[in-house]
Amino acid sequence: MPVELRKRKEAPPAPVQPAKKKATAKAKKPASEKTVVEKVQEVVAEKVEAVKEAVSGASNGAASKPAATAGGKPKVGDTIDLTSFGGEIETNDGKKTTLAKLVEESKGGVVLFTYPKASTPGCTNQVCLFRDSYAPLTATGYSIYGLSNDSPKANTTFKTKQNLPYTLLCDPAQTLISAIGLKKAPKGTTRGVFVVDKSGKVVAAEPGSPAGTVEVVKKLVAGGAGGEVKQKEDADAATTAAEVADTAAKVDG
Repeated sequence: MPVELRKRKEAPPAPVQPAKKKATAKAKKPASEKTVVEKVQEVVAEKVEAVKEAVSGASNGAASKPAATAGGKPKVGDTIDLTSFGGEIETNDGKKTTLAKLVEESKGGVVLFTYPKASTPGCTNQVCLFRDSYAPLTATGYSIYGLSNDSPKANTTFKTKQNLPYTLLCDPAQTLISAIGLKKAPKGTTRGVFVVDKSGKVVAAEPGSPAGTVEVVKKLVAGGAGGEVKQKEDADAATTAAEVADTAAKVDG
């Protein structure tokens, strides 16, 4: 008899394992997010330190002198750093100089009046007004200079023709003209006046007409002279009082 082959029972399929759930652990913050947070914390820390230093300086009696901000136009009351202010310029006779040197050489400070172009009508009027008032304007120690972006040759001709008793300054690159805030775009110069005392304190800084620029300096000089006159009057009054008291004491004796 033929052998009957029995079919082998197939093993049941393995049960499908359920997909493992992703770990529910707290997701870490991205590195980029952490970097932003750290940067913010650093900035805040720097600000806090700056405030602490400022408060500490004030409590220790540190002087708080207002200073002209970099790139900003200096205002009256600001104190400028003369050593780095305005760059190098040239006198009409070819001598290199700086505002710092001019202030150092002065007795009471420097007056810079600016004009757009040598030997033009308005500028001629302006330089002559400063010429005609030169003695009273320099009475309190100010040194007066005209300032433009003209060449030394043009300014020398201007000075000679108008018989000016003061030096004209040449600033073709307009470094000083820009620094005092009187540059007119793109390459022009605004008429005005800028006055700084021996300590670097700005006492005048404004545009103006030929006569207006002179009047600004006249008022400054009058104010300074007025203070000196008052001091002299007080000193004279004190001397007179002492003499009267001395005379009275002798009479009583």
